[in-house]
Amino acid sequence: MKFIAPCLVALFLTISFISVSSSSSYGTSAPITEGLSASFYHSSCPQVTTIIRHHLKKIFEDDIGQAAGLLRLHFHDCFVQGCDASVLLDGSHSGPSEKDAPPNLSLRAEAFKIIDSLREHVHKECGRVVSCADIVALAARDSVFLSGGPDYEIPLGRKDGLNFATRNATLANLPPPTSNASALLASLATKNFDATDVVALSGGHTIGISHCTSFTPRLYPTQDPTMEETFANDLKQTCPESNSTSTTVLDIRTPNLFDNKYYVNLVNRQGLFTSDQDLYTDSRTSDIVTSFASDEKLFFEKFVLAMQKMGQLSVLTGGQGEIRANCSVRNSDNKSYVSYVVEVDDESKAEL
Repeated sequence: MKFIAPCLVALFLTISFISVSSSSSYGTSAPITEGLSASFYHSSCPQVTTIIRHHLKKIFEDDIGQAAGLLRLHFHDCFVQGCDASVLLDGSHSGPSEKDAPPNLSLRAEAFKIIDSLREHVHKECGRVVSCADIVALAARDSVFLSGGPDYEIPLGRKDGLNFATRNATLANLPPPTSNASALLASLATKNFDATDVVALSGGHTIGISHCTSFTPRLYPTQDPTMEETFANDLKQTCPESNSTSTTVLDIRTPNLFDNKYYVNLVNRQGLFTSDQDLYTDSRTSDIVTSFASDEKLFFEKFVLAMQKMGQLSVLTGGQGEIRANCSVRNSDNKSYVSYVVEVDDESKAEL
């Protein structure tokens, strides 16, 4: 596995770029929210998708692991008060940020840096016309594609939120890895996702890593009987204690490749989290898992549809929100941005 996976990743990193304006080859697209459009930046920043994919390709050539971090960032942004880049905001006098809430403490620090780096490249080329929320969405899409998954169209035009969610709101909207299928289905039903959507979105766990503490309750003090024995023993070697600080891959078969092997793992009782394995145990979702395990194209179709739906959760458009000059700071709190605006305004008045 250690020798095969890098070769597969290198293969997929050579795939040529496909414009966002091209239609998805993976079934019916989700309805588009008013104010969003696949051609939103056609006039103001037509090269935005090329810029982002080009820079991500270079990053992933050095560390393909960053793809999973960017995909997860998009999930955590959208599930909590919508896809408004509020997860990127630093805390303020009003309270701690979403970043500081327990479910987000394990988000990769590098993912936040990559997003702001992408913003710098895009804004340098086009000016401040592309939102951080759209950059997060595009980075997630390209993370899937450049890891070997499907390429697909996403509508653009999101605005950045002016406020971050509270700790309680963040906790309430991000089901922990200890959740069973019932909890997942109930939580995502509030966002109009059905069982197929839930199982498809969970397939994002086909890439990435996890800290031991997210799954050691399945090992200690008593081993979860749904866990395959050899798999459990290997995990105990990596995480010898319940509070071990090590990490392991989410998908033991192809950890760096976006494919359907996550579902093959579940069928073989080798899912890492309770929230993973219980999808195969629960009668409402087990058949969906089995179908995805045997048909990768079907998984890709349903994943694309679910991602398009998720990427439009409670979006801000038109006159709502703003386009941040710095993804981690609201424009009103950004001293350098406010100073720049004042200087430009003074120069304009002087010319008059």
